[in-house]
Amino acid sequence: MMKVLISALLFSCLGMPLYSWQSSEKDQWDQQGLSEDYHGHVDDRTEAPYKQIQLLGINDFHGQLNVTRQVNDRPAGRADFLAAYLRRRSAENENTILLHVGDMIGASPPVSALLQDEPTIEFLNKMGFDIGTIGNHEFDRGSDELLHLLSGGSPSAAKNYSGTRFPWVAANVISQKSDKPILPPYKILNVSGIPIGFIGVIMKDTPAISAPNSVKGLIFADEVETINKYARVLKKQGVRAMVVLAHVPGKSKPNGEQARGQLIDLAHKADDEVDIIFGGHSHAYLNSVVDGKLLVQAYSYGTAFSDVDIEIDPRTKDIVRKHAEIVNVFQEDIQPADDITKLIKRYEKKVEPIVNIYIGTAAIPITAERNKSGESALGNLIADSQRAAMATDFAFINPGGIRADIDAGRITWGNLYVILPFSNQLVKLNLSGSQIREILNQQWQPNTTRILQISGFAYSWDDRQPAGEKIKEIYLPYGTKLDPNKNYSVAVNTYLADGGDNFAAFRKGTDRVTGPSDIDALVNYIRNSPQPFSSVINGRIKKID
Repeated sequence: MMKVLISALLFSCLGMPLYSWQSSEKDQWDQQGLSEDYHGHVDDRTEAPYKQIQLLGINDFHGQLNVTRQVNDRPAGRADFLAAYLRRRSAENENTILLHVGDMIGASPPVSALLQDEPTIEFLNKMGFDIGTIGNHEFDRGSDELLHLLSGGSPSAAKNYSGTRFPWVAANVISQKSDKPILPPYKILNVSGIPIGFIGVIMKDTPAISAPNSVKGLIFADEVETINKYARVLKKQGVRAMVVLAHVPGKSKPNGEQARGQLIDLAHKADDEVDIIFGGHSHAYLNSVVDGKLLVQAYSYGTAFSDVDIEIDPRTKDIVRKHAEIVNVFQEDIQPADDITKLIKRYEKKVEPIVNIYIGTAAIPITAERNKSGESALGNLIADSQRAAMATDFAFINPGGIRADIDAGRITWGNLYVILPFSNQLVKLNLSGSQIREILNQQWQPNTTRILQISGFAYSWDDRQPAGEKIKEIYLPYGTKLDPNKNYSVAVNTYLADGGDNFAAFRKGTDRVTGPSDIDALVNYIRNSPQPFSSVINGRIKKID
């Protein structure tokens, strides 16, 4: 044996070919110098493949089961088309998580709203959603009704309604009574053996944009502090892949540049272990990387969804790669999902008797699109209807309460309900001229500008002036100026009357009288108008250049 070894070494050194030896001698040679596992060496030099996981998300759906919208002059949205897109993408990766970021309900069309939004929950269940969070509109009927909607039980609009089949997480909505979150703060989903932590949060200023009674008894804690608190909890459980579902606004350019909004500020302060943040509320496009975190928001109303592809190292359990695409739900590119079409038709049949009632005929399209001064033709029409219904001097409408446009042609009750889906009661109250000026100056707020739609007067404003002093002249119909010391009767909805959207000065109104709902006021106004009816921008609001 020694001769063979010496001979082999000599021939090798001389560059001459080695001759083969017998198999028993070769096996013995192959075993020289090998270690066992217990010697502390593990020979594993092949890179384990990363786990590829897909996150498909929607936000601000608002129960738009049967609503088609125009995006770049192309029909988009509707639940059955959205379902077809999501299912096609899901088929590309068996490791797919379906998620949502709140405002799935509220401000819904009749097919969902008239049935307590249970049809929307059935749609989400049927699609197999895995997790979601809440938005401000989930509180439209109050927290008790929200919890009832999620858990099921009686009373319900649908037979055998059993609630949602997947978890909803919300870490920063705290019950004052129990001092605990009203929903689970986070959820760990195991995908192909990998734990992924999902934390849910909603804007801490939700009470300012909600009817006071709807969020009574609740505390909305700071979003960043809450995220970081539960990120620490997840890390202690060995979770390294973290996703935040945040009903917090943000937007960016299509190329990801110029990312801005509250969500961007949140991303800079959130724990670095957070990898991805899904946003909502602003109905905008967002696809950007901020502070190493991938931020996405996919418009609204089911007209788009976010497709986030991630790769996770199975050893470290951390996300090593991430990429997002915002996908438009253009109807012409796909066939609708048949089972969801049937679901829609079933619920449409239930609400058909009231939805199809004829109200009037629009001579022209009447839209909520505002000019540079902040005035819209549809805003004028609705404000006029409320002033007429309450027989007041003036009327004010919050622009966020107008959710769709009026198309030219035949108008039904259902068309008008889509425009005013909150069914707010109208309130008559008295305000002084100086209080009205104060209200108008409150349109300019720290993070946004909300130009109220008005009836019964006109005014001018100058954006070059400081906050609180932007309103210039306020005129009554015949050219008389508003008297700061005189009381005027005003029509508003209950949301504004209670100081919604940070219009606190409305709470100073006296001698309150409750009237009909805003939808009933609009229906009666159109029915009593010469047909076909119309409305235009007529200079009620004037921006000084």
